[in-house]
Amino acid sequence: MKMEGKRVLVTGSGTGVGKGVALEFAEEGATVAVHYSSSAAGAEDTVKQITDGGGKAKAFKADMNDLGAIKNLATDAIDYLGGLDILINNSGITLTLPFEEVTPEKYDEIYNVNIRAMFFLTQYCVPTMESQGRGVVLNISSVHAYTGLAEHSVYAGTKGAIVSYTRALGHELNDKGIRVNCIAPGWVFIEKHEAALPPGFDMEAAKALMPSKFIATPRQVGRLALFMASEDADYMVGHTVLFDGGQVGIQPLAKEITKLFNDCLPSKK
Repeated sequence: MKMEGKRVLVTGSGTGVGKGVALEFAEEGATVAVHYSSSAAGAEDTVKQITDGGGKAKAFKADMNDLGAIKNLATDAIDYLGGLDILINNSGITLTLPFEEVTPEKYDEIYNVNIRAMFFLTQYCVPTMESQGRGVVLNISSVHAYTGLAEHSVYAGTKGAIVSYTRALGHELNDKGIRVNCIAPGWVFIEKHEAALPPGFDMEAAKALMPSKFIATPRQVGRLALFMASEDADYMVGHTVLFDGGQVGIQPLAKEITKLFNDCLPSKK
């Protein structure tokens, strides 16, 4: 019960990494505000799993492209929780597109959701934490902040921005009693990946390419987040922790996994 009595807002917690983080915090005793943008069923399932386990949670919808909705999310979540101890900025979207095909509209959408929303949601939440004299902000970036992969120029840019933003904000808010840190996950297997994989994809071969020889689950990211949000990590200020199974050290990995994927496609056979 490391998080007993803690009040937590986890963005993008209807699916994937955010869901795993929310469930881990709830199991450790936290009351959780579950945010979703479009995955209402997923958010309600997160809430149900928490309440069925004896915990407390409520779902909140907010479009992360809309600053008005983001401000309302902060207000509504803080009202429900009765304060805010921990903000987990997980919500984000990806884009895989050749550089020449990126439109201004797509560029703006990815930057708005992945970094602008995080920036201003944190800004809206900080006064509450400051009034309490304490708080934790934990941002979720990606291994793409550290590695180069074709057709990820926009997405990788947002994830690199999160790392730099975390470093600067960590020092700015530290004197207010608010710790800011970041997790940069590598490949974490989520529901959307399973749906996207072609029939015949050799998952065991993909795992074998990873230095760790396995692919992380959202709950494993959640357990790292628990540590970083706890007093056990109070010496960490503005840091980003790579959680990638050694992926960043194996540069050809992404190409090899892409080859496994393409080899399964009918057009490639």
